[in-house]
Amino acid sequence: MSDYHYVIGPGDTLHIGVWQNPDLSTTVQVRPDGRISAPLVDGLQAAGLTPDQLAAKIREHISKYVREPVVTVVVSNFHGAFGQQISIVGAAAKPQTIPYRDKMTVLDAMIAAGGLTPYADGNAAVLIRDGKSYSLHLGDLLHRGMMADNVPLLPGDTIMIPQGWF
Repeated sequence: MSDYHYVIGPGDTLHIGVWQNPDLSTTVQVRPDGRISAPLVDGLQAAGLTPDQLAAKIREHISKYVREPVVTVVVSNFHGAFGQQISIVGAAAKPQTIPYRDKMTVLDAMIAAGGLTPYADGNAAVLIRDGKSYSLHLGDLLHRGMMADNVPLLPGDTIMIPQGWF
């Protein structure tokens, strides 16, 4: 069992369900300031909370109007908090930032980034974690199936892929 809990971030799409209260159930997007607005809840901070924590806050807010509300929060479009993302930069086919998912590996991230460009020096790639650099041999991983570099990723990791000289 994993201890990882998804943390809501700006841009996430949330479905808020209030049992037996369809007028209070809605789908909202987390604003850039990290807040949401929903029926009976205006400007509530959502970013930085897990879905369960946000459901508890919404339950607290609407309990003034609804007796013993049962609230669920489901994230349907993931972006994640900035510190919960994986960045793939440099000579990837599609450099991007992707949301971290539990048990994510380097191979998962590289598939999301579309692999390497023809000019990438994949075997000189670097994983940056907590200010430290670790060598990655992405060329061997992606082209030869050598799984030694398919290491688990952690939220906030960056994969840097240099361009080769030819």
